[in-house]
Amino acid sequence: MLRGDDPGAVSGSLAKASAADACIPPSCRRWFGYQCFSRAGRTIAIALTAVVATNVSRAQSGFVEVNGGRLYYEVAGKGHPVVLIHGGQLDSRMWDDQFARYARSARVIRYDVRGFGKSPAASGMYADEEDLAGLLRTLKIEKASIVGLSLGGRIAIDLALSHPDLVDALVLVAPGLSGFHFSGDPNDAESIRAAQAGDWEAVTHYWLMSGYMAPAMANPKIAPRIHELALENAHEDMDNPFLERPLYPAAIDRLPSIHVPTLIVVGNRDVADIHEICGLLYARIPGAKQVIIDGAGHMVNMEKPEEFDRAVLPFLGQ
Repeated sequence: MLRGDDPGAVSGSLAKASAADACIPPSCRRWFGYQCFSRAGRTIAIALTAVVATNVSRAQSGFVEVNGGRLYYEVAGKGHPVVLIHGGQLDSRMWDDQFARYARSARVIRYDVRGFGKSPAASGMYADEEDLAGLLRTLKIEKASIVGLSLGGRIAIDLALSHPDLVDALVLVAPGLSGFHFSGDPNDAESIRAAQAGDWEAVTHYWLMSGYMAPAMANPKIAPRIHELALENAHEDMDNPFLERPLYPAAIDRLPSIHVPTLIVVGNRDVADIHEICGLLYARIPGAKQVIIDGAGHMVNMEKPEEFDRAVLPFLGQ
């Protein structure tokens, strides 16, 4: 389902969107971003798999020093640069399918945001969009198409506003948005207590039973992988949120300043806050298009990878 012709078609109330009083509940803090805290057919399939495996096996990986911290990254393929940014309480491995597939025709970069995956937590002030800018410059990338989910979507938007010279297209997948006031979660208090006790399995349980993650966890094909990634990154709940420097002014008040092709992708089963954000982006970013993927929740690229790629790859190829 594609929306791109009627900028006035915005679902949901925009009343909660306030840059002056933005606060994300603890369970969502870095998920969204800081703001307060036949045999022939079989043969072809095997051949394609071999090509993808070869691309990934040749991936470059390592660490870059940026803004007093270190980021882990991987690069594969040749062509125009495409950056994949993961969501909160996950890491760059959530893009395994797309990293392999997109590397057939593009130079694909994925990395672990500070405090996630192999990237150490911050020990001083930093900003995620400045980290990404530093990574791109270290890799000598002049312009890239940026694909970000949730927290990654927020980082993509902030990069487009703070470093427009580095961005030539945006794919915003169930994105966060700096300056947006998120609703609370009934399990916030329990999750905080579990994190303080170092009970990362409980922290993971509370997050995965939330409205954001429940649709994905109902899919037995991907639930074990999501649980694994979420558990390995649950410790992020105890990172110091006050070290992250928020974008100012917040992105929510600057969306009309984005002048690159923008695609918004969201699952129809995602939560109301995310649909509200998507409505804001669709209304305020000039020329933005939106695709709604039926049957998908928050983890669109993992829940519905074929539908996701059918929406994103043609857009990136324009």
